[in-house]
Amino acid sequence: MRAFGCAISAGLLLVAGAGDAAAQAVQATDGRGATIRLAQPARRIITLTPHLTELGFAAGAGAQLAGVARFSNYPEAARRLPVVSDAGQFDTELLLALRPDLVLAWKNGTPAAVVARLESVGLPVFVAEFARLEDVARGIEAIATLAGTLPAGIRARDAYNAGLQALRARRHGGPPVRVFYEIWPQPLMTVNDTHIISDVLRLCGGVNIFGGLRPLTPEVSREALFAAGPEVALGGSSAETAAGFAARWAGLPPPLGTIPAHHIAPDLIQRPTPRLLEGARLVCAHLDAVRAARR
Repeated sequence: MRAFGCAISAGLLLVAGAGDAAAQAVQATDGRGATIRLAQPARRIITLTPHLTELGFAAGAGAQLAGVARFSNYPEAARRLPVVSDAGQFDTELLLALRPDLVLAWKNGTPAAVVARLESVGLPVFVAEFARLEDVARGIEAIATLAGTLPAGIRARDAYNAGLQALRARRHGGPPVRVFYEIWPQPLMTVNDTHIISDVLRLCGGVNIFGGLRPLTPEVSREALFAAGPEVALGGSSAETAAGFAARWAGLPPPLGTIPAHHIAPDLIQRPTPRLLEGARLVCAHLDAVRAARR
């Protein structure tokens, strides 16, 4: 999976001798490899996923968000914004009435047909992709570039990178821990190695037991799970508590019922935002506990 956010070194196009309008032009390259050029920084931004809403605020562009996706609940101010989309569907009439000058979409979550439809009416669409932990920093910088909030975006980017570097500096010695990461219980769903959650597992010295499957979020059977032999189960849905997650796993036949099972709040790890560092710290702590129990 190709990471985005590369050609933002020329984000502020300061052209010698050009007029004020040209001096304000901005550009960034998205996850499709498309260069999004705006004559001036965006002032009315629509986000089509909750994590892009969160990244918009992190990039210092919260005041410029005109409409957001359903479940945009962080930070608190995001809850007060008009909802224009839900799981790839959007309210066209409301979206156009909000007069956006930039739409933020997700390559793995926004249908290509939706992106094409928006672009067909002349809306600039930045399609983000997040495959690796470093992509979060790039996403912050790209959004800040297009919104004209680069100083705030750089501060947020640098803070995120510092936290990521601190996590990488920790050495997770010993054999890797075999992990099953659950993103949904029924049907039982996980992620493959191209998902950013697997990058978190690698950071913490874990191995995704279903990493080699082709779909980004494959369904797996109980039989396949038994055969794969995980040492720990992580994940769970937003509707589940930590106690409920652990109890559900404890009710499975051995050996699955005997492995540790820890709920990770989905917003902390399934959304590629600065809060992903919180989720990564929890994952690392749980895998360290597995290693300690081996001794």
